[in-house]
Amino acid sequence: MHEPTSWATFAGRRASRAVECVDLSEQPERLDSGVWFVVVDFEADLGRDGATRPGGRARAWRFADVGPAPTTPRDGVPWRGPAPSAWTSSLDRDAYVRAVATVRERVRRGDVYQVNVCRVLSAPLPATGAGAVVEPDAAALAARLAAGNPAPYAAAVHVPAASGLDPVWVVSASPELYLSLDVAPGGAATLASGPIKGTARTPSGLTAKDRAENVMITDLVRNDLQRVCRPGTVDVTDLLAVEEHPGLVHLVSRVRGELAGGGPGIWARALEATFPPGSVSGAPKSSALRLIAELEPSARGPYCGAVGWVDGDAGRAELAVGIRTFWWEDEPGGGVLRFGTGAGITWGSDPEREWDETELKAARLVGLASSQR
Repeated sequence: MHEPTSWATFAGRRASRAVECVDLSEQPERLDSGVWFVVVDFEADLGRDGATRPGGRARAWRFADVGPAPTTPRDGVPWRGPAPSAWTSSLDRDAYVRAVATVRERVRRGDVYQVNVCRVLSAPLPATGAGAVVEPDAAALAARLAAGNPAPYAAAVHVPAASGLDPVWVVSASPELYLSLDVAPGGAATLASGPIKGTARTPSGLTAKDRAENVMITDLVRNDLQRVCRPGTVDVTDLLAVEEHPGLVHLVSRVRGELAGGGPGIWARALEATFPPGSVSGAPKSSALRLIAELEPSARGPYCGAVGWVDGDAGRAELAVGIRTFWWEDEPGGGVLRFGTGAGITWGSDPEREWDETELKAARLVGLASSQR
């Protein structure tokens, strides 16, 4: 019988043959040693932010083989996705506009300053195969995204259900750094983040609202890092930088600090202090998360969570914010492919413009993931 293939790739590393999966909400200390590929759902309760969220998964897989990712394009079966017309949204235009209006009212009342409101697109994509289930080819989708929408933090993790381990199917073209960790030999551990806020088709389309929103979230991320970094070491090294990506531009800031108290428990502390990422929740974070739970009818899952790798032995890690992310699940009614899209809402938001931003973020990637036959 053919052995199910499990593999992962992110930030220049590729792994194969998953041998173990751990629940990070119960055993975050396992990240202190070994090389792990990580997928954390947005709803996972890893922090003490006081918010009420439905349960989400926080998992890490250890693989038998880990090495550099190949630089040559993948040859293989082309991706076959759902039809372009098959996608539906958890919030239609009217519902999303009403959600934006609700956030603006909560801002007026002083409950929140900013909330990221998201919707989940989904389309049927059944597994195939006679007898043994054959899941959709995650590597084929990853190759299509790499060719049509290259991203600095592109990732893919696929552990089939038939592997006997907790399964996962995630393909991401994330442009955003959630956390990186670099521990110098015998020296300081530098923790860094790169929050994105502000999106437009061209640099000229970025507005004062985009810049204010970025500054607000950058300050939130700075405060998150200060919870686990040495006093006086947290610094904003780049503010409101314009980054160009396929079909759009973003405002990106960079924050870094020197982690306080190295040794065991680094990742338990870092995740507790910073998760979920500030750029995809809001400010204040706890109030924003409660409002997100009220407004969004579908769980985000790995979208807006975290995906990447942690090398506990080397003291290095990179985790992306799970935006521009597809995930597939085999459900009782058949397999479903999902993709999330959202926008940051402030008092200065125009509801129709925010809907258009979610459309802009989704259009290119959903197009790449849809079959044209």
